[in-house]
Amino acid sequence: MVESVKNIAKKSKSSFYYAFNLLPAPKRDAMNTVYAFCRQTDDIVDNSSDSDDLKYEKLHKWRVELEKSINGNSNYALLNKLGKTISQFHIPLDPFFELLKGMEMDLQTQRYLTFDDLRIYCYRVASTVGLMCIEIFGYKNKSTRDFAIDLGIALQLTNILRDVKKDAQAGRIYLPQEDLIKFNYSEADIVKNVYNQNFIDLMKHESEIAKKYFDRATSDLDLDDKPSMFAARAMQHIYFKLLQKIIDAEYDVYQKNIMVSNLEKVGISLGVWAKYSLVY
Repeated sequence: MVESVKNIAKKSKSSFYYAFNLLPAPKRDAMNTVYAFCRQTDDIVDNSSDSDDLKYEKLHKWRVELEKSINGNSNYALLNKLGKTISQFHIPLDPFFELLKGMEMDLQTQRYLTFDDLRIYCYRVASTVGLMCIEIFGYKNKSTRDFAIDLGIALQLTNILRDVKKDAQAGRIYLPQEDLIKFNYSEADIVKNVYNQNFIDLMKHESEIAKKYFDRATSDLDLDDKPSMFAARAMQHIYFKLLQKIIDAEYDVYQKNIMVSNLEKVGISLGVWAKYSLVY
């Protein structure tokens, strides 16, 4: 089972895998388990061959099995392993069930009226993962919870900016409706991939909000907790680089495949690890 959860993380070639691969073995195994749970949960909603009704049914069953896993009674080996990880690292249960609510939002809501509405979604699908992870990393200050929440929002906003085109193809528009109105850019423009000054201004506005959350995350993190949070900080640097690449491409996410390469992810992760290992 250890091998299978590791492979789920590795196969995805995600930033998560590269950032957390330098953790000590017990914490790395725990992180791979948490990631595998998050990945499997996300896959339930993203399976395009299933109807929404079937996705709801699968999510409900997954929730029931998650509850059973706390006592090691799930029918799924992954969830039983997750139950042991939750117990070992004293991870609160609330973030796991909030994540499931976030997945339900993707089935219920395909538009967000205001940024406050979108922020709730970002918290549920991303900040919750951060709140799981910091318990595995270990921390001393309550402000580290704020770090996890703000960083999760920053990461999810960056994903949203990168994936405007792909999400629209799936019928989802995450950019707040109030901002589309403010910058005179329509849903039809998104679907048609209209790249103009209005779109640039809109994306610049959203990028500034993402930057604000990156900055807030940095200010949340106390000096005492920086060494134990090196893996999360690596994620922060990887995604901030992605955001910067979006900006440098003048926000043309329609025509350009904007990404941070695996080599860059490895370099960033090693650099952050070395900084906190050698300095602190």
